[in-house]
Amino acid sequence: MHICHVNLASGFSGGERQTLTLIKQQLAMGYRLTVVVNPKSPLADKIRALEQCQLVLCPHYTRRHERSITATCDLVHVHEGRAIYWALLQRLLHNVPYIVTRRIDNPLKKKWLSQLAYRKASALVGLSSEIIHQLEKHYPDAKLVKIPSSPVTYPVSQDKVEKIKAQFHRKFLVIHAANMYAHKGFNVTIEAARLLANTSPNIQFCLLGDGKEREALALQAKGLSNVHFAGKQTNMGDWFAAADLLVHPSYSEGLGSVILEAMASGLPVVATRAGGIPDIITHSVSGRLIEVGEADQLASSITDIANDTTLRNRLIVGSLEQAKACDINQTVLTYQSLYQTIKDGSKIV
Repeated sequence: MHICHVNLASGFSGGERQTLTLIKQQLAMGYRLTVVVNPKSPLADKIRALEQCQLVLCPHYTRRHERSITATCDLVHVHEGRAIYWALLQRLLHNVPYIVTRRIDNPLKKKWLSQLAYRKASALVGLSSEIIHQLEKHYPDAKLVKIPSSPVTYPVSQDKVEKIKAQFHRKFLVIHAANMYAHKGFNVTIEAARLLANTSPNIQFCLLGDGKEREALALQAKGLSNVHFAGKQTNMGDWFAAADLLVHPSYSEGLGSVILEAMASGLPVVATRAGGIPDIITHSVSGRLIEVGEADQLASSITDIANDTTLRNRLIVGSLEQAKACDINQTVLTYQSLYQTIKDGSKIV
């Protein structure tokens, strides 16, 4: 099977890691792959390093529409917002079918071009029940399929793990890892740290990430010795191995790839009942769920897990089981079934 993957994001975050993970697994299965990416994205270098892929550098969705790019492709697989327009143009110019994987639970755009692009897709994939619900409201006649993210695995350097542990010696280390956007809930984590500063001095919060909210968050955390800003990290495997707990109190979330990554690493998680998070966390089984914006609930869950080894171990077992259910070996087969259905029976209208 020959698939053309398209991701035109300029950065490299959860969606791009998911795209790369799927590509690697499909190469291992013998797929022929063409990958269309933004030349500014680190994803371009990562695809180039794979060698087996045909790499197409595309700075804008209106560019690189030569028929030769998709002439032998069975379909185009779209992985982010701008790429859907590239796929639409390929469909209109060369009659190549495409599917869209939607990763965010934001309301869909009402612009005519966006609506046309979604309507022309052969199938719409949502990572979570909430995303499927959003798609169903706007495109009730579309073929909708729920396929969750798969946890990305990272290398672990024991030396780096020991350095992190030494930095926070004798502390129960709580990490919050994400880009510092308002909807990621770092303000809730800082408020929880404030609530625990005097009663639980053994609990240390480490914020991993950067972004436009960092300055405001640093101001909010002023005077809190139990909050440490570590900046954006690339060695997440080391942090997962060194930490005792991940918190992710988002206000909205498509699914939460970092949650799955932590769970697959054997790290318990506390997160909000927001977006697709309840799809992967069953309360008190594979993690703890709190209400959006409730710092007191976050603080209480953290202390429960920090002080109860039996609870912590039970959540770790549950999280590992949940992560296994989302393993890339299963995800790739679900995509393969969808690809084959479209290849064999889709009617392009």
